[in-house]
Amino acid sequence: MISQTDIIFRQLFDADSSTNTYLIADKSTSEAALIDPVLEKVEDYLSLIAQLGLRLVKTLDTHTHADHITAQGTLRDKIGCVTMMGEQSLSECASAHFSDNENITLGHLNVTALYTPGHTDDSYCFLIQLSDTKVLLSGDTLLIRGTGRTDFQSGNAGQQYRSLFDRLLQLPEDTLVYPGHDYKGWTVSTIGEEKANNPRLQVVDENAYIELMSKLDLPNPKMMDIAVPANQSCGNVKN
Repeated sequence: MISQTDIIFRQLFDADSSTNTYLIADKSTSEAALIDPVLEKVEDYLSLIAQLGLRLVKTLDTHTHADHITAQGTLRDKIGCVTMMGEQSLSECASAHFSDNENITLGHLNVTALYTPGHTDDSYCFLIQLSDTKVLLSGDTLLIRGTGRTDFQSGNAGQQYRSLFDRLLQLPEDTLVYPGHDYKGWTVSTIGEEKANNPRLQVVDENAYIELMSKLDLPNPKMMDIAVPANQSCGNVKN
């Protein structure tokens, strides 16, 4: 089992979309992956990867984003990395797809894909087992003191409830939670902390969660009409 000292882990932030991108790598092989990369940050990613002496071999999106354009296609064009999406995705151009419980390898590091629909019908989280803890990259399914909205892109509050309560919240309470977005600057939480303090997780049952989510009345992301079709084309904006 790989230890915390054997990996490189960085949380990278895009202020315009409040998106967290994650760089993970196996030190011994220098193989690296980016999770949820943002198009406008490509040169920053490549600069950091070069400084750390890494090779970007894979990029992964947790789902088809509506609030920013993915950098997957641009990174593949520049350096030839493999671009990956969940098998439920409508992406036209992903190099490969992952499925529930699939292990995605980076050198000696295993990243397990967890299918967690609800925010979208192609939503995944990623779980990394280290020698002394688990790390959950929770995408837009579980946020710090929140959860991903469920009112577009085949979102389904009932599915999200089950993804949360039957799966993610069954992980050990000391599991570190790194979300896909951060709106408060809190950066990281734990499963136990979210169980105790996340207001959307204090519901009595699935029906109560569905009712709670139906009353959010949120505006659509400002980039939704551009970002969704672009992200189904690996970041290629169609005119």
